[in-house]
Amino acid sequence: MNAAGTPVETVPVVELTETSSAVLPLTPAQVATLAAVPELVAVTPDRSGRWRVAGRQRVGTVRLGVGDGALELRLHPKIPVGHLLGLVGHAGGAPVWRRGLVEVAETETLVAAVADAFARLAEQALNGGVLHGYVHREEALTVVRGRVRTGAQLGRRLGMPVPLEVAFDDHTADIAENRILLGALERLRSVPGVTAATAGLLRHLSARLVGVVPVRPGAPLPSWRATRLNERYVPALRLAELVLAGSSLQQAGTPAVRIDGFVLDLAQVFERFLTARLRDLLTPYGVRCEAQRGSHRLDRGGRVRFRPDVTVHRRGRPVTVVDAKYQVLEGDPPAGHLFQLISYCTALGLDHGHLVYAAGRAPATPYRITGSGITVTAHVLDLGLPPDRLDREAGELAERIGFTATSLCTSATFMT
Repeated sequence: MNAAGTPVETVPVVELTETSSAVLPLTPAQVATLAAVPELVAVTPDRSGRWRVAGRQRVGTVRLGVGDGALELRLHPKIPVGHLLGLVGHAGGAPVWRRGLVEVAETETLVAAVADAFARLAEQALNGGVLHGYVHREEALTVVRGRVRTGAQLGRRLGMPVPLEVAFDDHTADIAENRILLGALERLRSVPGVTAATAGLLRHLSARLVGVVPVRPGAPLPSWRATRLNERYVPALRLAELVLAGSSLQQAGTPAVRIDGFVLDLAQVFERFLTARLRDLLTPYGVRCEAQRGSHRLDRGGRVRFRPDVTVHRRGRPVTVVDAKYQVLEGDPPAGHLFQLISYCTALGLDHGHLVYAAGRAPATPYRITGSGITVTAHVLDLGLPPDRLDREAGELAERIGFTATSLCTSATFMT
């Protein structure tokens, strides 16, 4: 049985570290199972007659397939779990390792650590009581509640006294915040690798959300915004959104493989972490960071959109752009990375852009692009550093970006 008390069959286990690979003897059914989730792993035939399975910057634990094709995929991070949990917390707006809410044992898995962190944040959120709010509803009732929707009544039930088409605002616990919270609580209860104690706490917290319909993995998340009323929920909600996103996997072709688990996209975690830190650290420079905005246009006709990871604004105008790369920088950046940032700078009318890598060694000098007047600076923010040192490195990175954002002038021509 798993931690939730559900019987679980024993299946073969495949263990990888992020982007590492292994050559394995797989059955045709297992090959088909892994081939159905290309965002998790790449499966290619090996000259030995076996199969090479390679990770794709995801970490976590997931059970895939049924019958002969069933297996459990365990994808481990390169950096310590405690460090990664700190990145996840920052990426979600809840720096849990700073608050002392979570202590991670060296042997603890990522899934167990995330489940424990979320359980504690959710418990903290619900300690002040279950949040209620008003939800607009339109229903057919036998009694008048709120106001009668005259148009709907005449159009659907002309001449019928009941039911009545009514609209009303319902004061309920079934609001976006609780739906997201409950969805993550129920998701983590069933994930392989969650301890019995954590699963018990998750089950207890779920029972408190009576009358709430949980968000299912893969379904669109209901919209919400941070306010004074829900501020105690915010850290748990940010992590819940990552949990639900990490429980939804796209399958190649027609979905036919059963998927049960939780994984994190490390490239996405790095982007969110970098954005969150720059947003905080660049505030003293009088600039504002905007993440993944999709309203920028690459061409004059406005047909080609692009979404920089971070656009830095001052007085309402972009002054520099930052692109995060969850890769090891060895030597010069790949030409494709430089071309991408140059196109961003050109379209936004900027003369300086920044590439930030998750490991490696930064070049000593920036790249001054021939014939364009654009300069690209490559940086390294090593995620393998201890949290305190990583914070200092992030501060130094923000200082360098802030200097270019405030001292360099943008070009005269701006695309609108």
